[in-house]
Amino acid sequence: MTTQTLTRTPSTPAPQRHVPTGTEVRGFALYVGLADDKVADGDPKLGAIVTQIKQLVAQLAPAAETYAAVALAPEGTGGRDIDVVRLALGDPAALARQKHEDADEVDQDRAGGVTIDLSRKRVLLDSVPAPLTYREFELLQYFVLREGRTVSREELIQALWSDAPAEEQPNERTIDVHVRRLRVKLAHYQDIVRTVRGIGYRFDRHADVAILQTSTPSPDLF
Repeated sequence: MTTQTLTRTPSTPAPQRHVPTGTEVRGFALYVGLADDKVADGDPKLGAIVTQIKQLVAQLAPAAETYAAVALAPEGTGGRDIDVVRLALGDPAALARQKHEDADEVDQDRAGGVTIDLSRKRVLLDSVPAPLTYREFELLQYFVLREGRTVSREELIQALWSDAPAEEQPNERTIDVHVRRLRVKLAHYQDIVRTVRGIGYRFDRHADVAILQTSTPSPDLF
């Protein structure tokens, strides 16, 4: 009779988490970088992937609550998808890194030039903040995000004053006044907002114009 001895292999201990004093773990975030145009034909779409991940979490931890959001960014935003996602969804480490990079970019912004900071909603002219009103910055930002395209006065009214009471709705002549005031505050850089005769206005980026992009807030997904 042969006797077999079974040897139990000790399980690998779970890695220890460093939790700062005075805090407690309440959950975790999983960032997935995957642009729509990178999903191959036949592969699950983003919504299906999210659904399967939520179902897996429900199996592993039935008591867990889940929430998913999709990260949006302006078209043409460069960088790795995962970095854009972390920044758009407010990851503290990503925000801290972006703040540091923005500060470096502003510091390197030479003594001259224009910095249009969409995230902080400010404009620097030769390193000096331009005294733009909220409406003037929104107007400039609208042009910047449509760089190279002519924007009609009617489009500006519909886009920027759609929620204004009827008595505050501007007409096309009023739009010209708003643009004129914006240009005055842009001083010797005012030609970045050009008039397209008979149509409207267009933003033209010069070599001495730097744009610090922002991330669009994410809508709820599921």
